[in-house]
Amino acid sequence: MFWRAAMLRRTGTFSGRCRFEFQQNLFLSPPPLLQLPKLHYPAGNGSRKYRAGQEAGQMSSAQINRILQAKEYSHTLPRGSASHGVLGFHSNMLSSNHPGEDRRSSATCLLDRGGVLFGVFDGHAGPACAHAISQRLFYYIAVATLPLRTLGEVERAVEEERAVPPLMEWHQHPRDHSGPDGGATSFHSLRNYWQERLEDEDEFEDKDEEDDSRVTSALVNAFRRLDYDLSVEAQVHLSLSSPRRVSIPGEGVSLSSPLRVALSGCTACIVHVSNGVLHVANLGDSRAVLGVQEPDGRWSAVSLTNDHNAQNPEELQRIVGEHPPSERRTAVRHDRLLGLLLPFRAFGDVRFKWSTEMLSRVYETGPDILSAVSEVLRTPPSHYLTPPYLSAQPEVTRHNIRPADKFVVLATDGLWELMHRQAVVQLVAEQLTGLQQQRPISPGVGVTLGSLQRLLLERRGRVLSVLEDQNAATHLLRHALGDDGYGAVAPNRLAKMLSLPAELARRYRDDITITVIHLNEL
Repeated sequence: MFWRAAMLRRTGTFSGRCRFEFQQNLFLSPPPLLQLPKLHYPAGNGSRKYRAGQEAGQMSSAQINRILQAKEYSHTLPRGSASHGVLGFHSNMLSSNHPGEDRRSSATCLLDRGGVLFGVFDGHAGPACAHAISQRLFYYIAVATLPLRTLGEVERAVEEERAVPPLMEWHQHPRDHSGPDGGATSFHSLRNYWQERLEDEDEFEDKDEEDDSRVTSALVNAFRRLDYDLSVEAQVHLSLSSPRRVSIPGEGVSLSSPLRVALSGCTACIVHVSNGVLHVANLGDSRAVLGVQEPDGRWSAVSLTNDHNAQNPEELQRIVGEHPPSERRTAVRHDRLLGLLLPFRAFGDVRFKWSTEMLSRVYETGPDILSAVSEVLRTPPSHYLTPPYLSAQPEVTRHNIRPADKFVVLATDGLWELMHRQAVVQLVAEQLTGLQQQRPISPGVGVTLGSLQRLLLERRGRVLSVLEDQNAATHLLRHALGDDGYGAVAPNRLAKMLSLPAELARRYRDDITITVIHLNEL
């Protein structure tokens, strides 16, 4: 018997609990685990501070703020065990591409041990893959981390067509995830995943197994399984289509078309926080940086991720070592995979993963599907001899949250191309400290009017540079775009960067998505 169920859609706007709808399924098998490389993190450049009092050219301060704040979002988590050590977060995004190719997600896992998830997703060759991953990956992580007992309860509820407990509560801007999600196919794949976990005779649960090993394995499995499912869904879509007509009318241009999702690609960086332990799973060149306040009050920027590109010697050696010596000069050319792709790990991008026979079927379909995707995808890569060349294996790092760990900055490469990690941490620290200084003062016993006046003047001086933004992610955007080359923000430059026409903006900056996760009080 086939049961009907659905990809858990969000209800509400800023935060809402998911619900199920029902559709039928197909059976898939999970990929194996691989070993992770050691850390490597290249340096960036420069530091920034805000400088007020300059004219913003033809764009007013109010117009600048409207653009910068259009997609900002903040959320405070309830205090107690349910927050898992997270106080709240600030997030924002600014597009350069049209349409924007970045996505973001944040949610609280509701079942069993729970946890809080944050993610940024940097799409390329269109937004389709990043859009799909931003909607689906957290569910795969939930399925990968849930005990078999809980998954069994979920499966029985689906079989009996009873209400299914929500897996997570989403925290999101009203304009996030506004497009289609291909719900029927998405749920089929997700249900197959948990059914296979339930049916795997070799899988057992050791209550003494360390959370470190359990969460790390779950994150790796979730990433690899979702990428596998994207590939299978696209192949099924292709096999059900004739060579001259690969989609029903209108589906070929749909953002959720399986083939379009699989042909485009995206990097992903996920932060998972549970019971005071932070795991970061990274795929590509987005980054997570920890802001640490040292005992002397100074700030340190601790890298939690590595870039998976040609600037990482170990990553470059991995790619070269996976292919015959005859491909040593062609596997990576001009610091790009097969001379085309900058990140060496990504979701989707099946033109770097599928067999030559499967890719031939895509390129033989004619203009029906290829006309709906980016022009760069319409021809096969050169020197495509021993696929796969691209991996969806994430690199996972673990960190116990300490009192000195105040926040994590999670961002796509658009931010890190403009700012060094130390400057980013310093700016967030100054902004959060400035906001703290705005809290009401409660004078102690024996405080004179003179000392209180000095305290107020000192506090006023500290907060002047951060009053512009209440959101730390917006504060970073302002400084990244408005840097005058001397560690300050020039409003004229900021206005020009924000007013560039779409066809020029991409030449000067990438899409930028930032989430600042607050861990401990300053």
